[in-house]
Amino acid sequence: MPAPNPLPMHESEADPTMPPAALETVLERFQDILGEENFRLSFLHHLRYTRGKDWRSATLQDKFDSLALAVRDRVVEHMIATQQTYLSQDVRRIYYFSMEFLVGRQLLTNVHNLGIVELVRDALRHLGCEFEELAELEPDPALGNGGLGRLAACFLESLASLGYPTYGYGICYELGLFRQRFEKGRQVETPDDWLSQGYPWLLPRPERRVACPILGRVTHDEKGDFRYHPRWVDYQVVYGQPWDLPVVGYGGRTVNLLRLFRACSDEPLDLDRFNQGAFVEALHRRVLSETISRVLYPVDTTDTGRRLRLQQEYFLVACGIRDIVRRYRKRHDDFESFADKVAIQLNDTHPALAVAELQRYFVDEAGLEWDDAWSIVTRTFSYTNHTLMPEALERWPADLFRETVPRHYQILEEIERRFLRDAERALGKDYAALSRLSIFEHGPQAQVRMANVAVIGSHTVNGVAAIHSRLLVERLFPDFARLWPEKFTNVTNGITPRRWLLAANPGLSELVTVRLGAGWITDLDQLRGLAASADDADLATALREVKRTNKRRLAALVARETGVELPETMLFDVQAKRLHEYKRQLLNALNIVDLYLQLRDDPALEMTPRACIFAAKAAPGYWMAKLIIQFINAVAEVVNADVRTRDRLRVAFIPDYRVTLSEILIPAADISEQISLAGTEASGTGNMKFALNGALTLGTLDGANIEIRDAVGAENMFIFGMTVEDVDALRRSGYRPGEHLARLPRLKAVFDAIEDDLFSPQERGLFRPLVDALLTGGDHYMLVADYAAYAAARERTGVVYNDTAAWHRMVVHNIAGMGFFSSDRSVRDYAERVWHLQPVQVPQTPSWE
Repeated sequence: MPAPNPLPMHESEADPTMPPAALETVLERFQDILGEENFRLSFLHHLRYTRGKDWRSATLQDKFDSLALAVRDRVVEHMIATQQTYLSQDVRRIYYFSMEFLVGRQLLTNVHNLGIVELVRDALRHLGCEFEELAELEPDPALGNGGLGRLAACFLESLASLGYPTYGYGICYELGLFRQRFEKGRQVETPDDWLSQGYPWLLPRPERRVACPILGRVTHDEKGDFRYHPRWVDYQVVYGQPWDLPVVGYGGRTVNLLRLFRACSDEPLDLDRFNQGAFVEALHRRVLSETISRVLYPVDTTDTGRRLRLQQEYFLVACGIRDIVRRYRKRHDDFESFADKVAIQLNDTHPALAVAELQRYFVDEAGLEWDDAWSIVTRTFSYTNHTLMPEALERWPADLFRETVPRHYQILEEIERRFLRDAERALGKDYAALSRLSIFEHGPQAQVRMANVAVIGSHTVNGVAAIHSRLLVERLFPDFARLWPEKFTNVTNGITPRRWLLAANPGLSELVTVRLGAGWITDLDQLRGLAASADDADLATALREVKRTNKRRLAALVARETGVELPETMLFDVQAKRLHEYKRQLLNALNIVDLYLQLRDDPALEMTPRACIFAAKAAPGYWMAKLIIQFINAVAEVVNADVRTRDRLRVAFIPDYRVTLSEILIPAADISEQISLAGTEASGTGNMKFALNGALTLGTLDGANIEIRDAVGAENMFIFGMTVEDVDALRRSGYRPGEHLARLPRLKAVFDAIEDDLFSPQERGLFRPLVDALLTGGDHYMLVADYAAYAAARERTGVVYNDTAAWHRMVVHNIAGMGFFSSDRSVRDYAERVWHLQPVQVPQTPSWE
């Protein structure tokens, strides 16, 4: 007897006695089957007609591209509906300018946010493919470097998920920052040719190409009205070719755009020179133009590198401002409503030149009076500062600036003249303060201070953590805060839970959903509901199994990439972030040497087995950071080879840190090292990602660590070291690291081992500069002063790790307390308090199933 068909194929075939709930379930399953079949057909269509392959000849790359394009088809439907809605309603939009957007792989995020993960997996399985195998072929877009770019990506995703009209503006870097590998422990940089296979998520927009004048000179036109009429002449033109990357919000209804500009030239090939054999010279002008978008952050230790960096920043803002104006002019004949329809956010100081560019456009091209134009400009811009490091604030030699963008130099001179006139009225003849407020820093080599441009041209300036915003007012911009106290505010950073928990840690996200429901995905505050289960034995068992699974996955990656075996039973102690002296990876490494020496000298010493894991890139021109990387790799080689200690201490440095690697690393961590000197880290977002995934923070009271402490409880972290006030007091009293070292015999033994070349027997004295920088170089980031507190706190992590009940309780409270650190909360704060932006409901597009 044939089995009955469980799916009614026509309404008349449905069982009239079937309960409504059961009928709804059947119909949903029917829709799933139709959707799966349609997706398979779309996939096969792209394989044959886009890639030009049949199944037998298709490579895995062909299949990945076909998969991505089949998903993109669904994205584009929502993208068009979103953009049509914005245009028809003439909505106010936020335009987010950033030199970096570290977006990570798009496939998994997009299928999650569209809600089609299982549908896509099932469709591929019916074709004999595994989703995960194809997804591994997607490159990480090389559009960023560190936390700045990852924050921008999280914000764009949250803005789309919450329905805020948004455009991101960035540069489509051809080769990104670099790919990192190690040779004899040294960092070696190679081009990150992420576009070599094409990139299916990018949509070309050749019809929106933008012309950007650069270089040249400014002349004065006489029009008989005794007024100044500047004219920018003899300039070269670089064109910005836009590529759009759709940003899918959770639920799939809103799809915003990240518009990335790639530099190109109209300079024709010089055939005469080419035919004479001068092949390179024939393409010289063209190559120079296209170099602007070749790499992220070219080394700026040379004049040519600095020139290229400045040209990149100008290129970004010139392209973006022209694109904004073009879009605004579609619906408006004048600029009276410009500041009501356009909000521009400067993500750090790099795009600050946008202030001068918009003022230049209004005055030179739109014909507005200066005061009218400036009123619009200062109601349009807002500025996020991301650093307290003076060297990280953009300063350009005045001569270089004048040569590169001569008209903008004049614009800034006039902005400064009028601003200082008004500032003197408000502050009196405080010439020291007026000098600090000035855009131009005068001295042996005049400098243009771009952070001052950003503050003067913006209606709101914010820091990115409570302590950072306080120090911004007290230390970095005290004179501006005295002049405009209402201009400064705080918006603490956040991370998107869709990528950093739902997609990156499926085991934990499923466990949370079983306990709390799926509401946490869009309302992370709901994680607070886990706190009541902090002593639940079943939850503890489930969390340990999730962590073990994640540690096994990371251990396999570490073994594959470094050859180092990491037993999952070890405490995984992780520091993963950009390599900079203030982040104090060296402090971590010095303590590892200390632990190693103790274990070597006393084999009976009780110590929790620990795997110390690093991931970081150093800027190519940052010699000391690269030496620290080499030192950590040398320590790893010695420690891992010593049979006396390797069962209790191992060290691994994973090369080429990127978003995809962090999505494996973060869920596996037991300890999150957040150990910057107090008062140096603006916020950090890695600290949030680790805590959300159940890692416990070993950290200082710096950046967002302070707010994490307030959210999860100091008893659920391992806090150590000096406060900002302690650091200030020690500097004032005269910090002498040698005096501190005299009280630290274990650290003295570490320095002796380095100076005796324990870690560089083949290259004597290689790592001595590390010791010299601490003892005779002033130890600017106070590693010696904080060492004892760090060593004690780290030892305490091992003790607590062995108390499984106590450790579990701390893990649960960390996860439960992370609701505040969602980027959804962050962008709502910006929308309500800075941008005055309203969400827009995009109509549901017809179902593609």
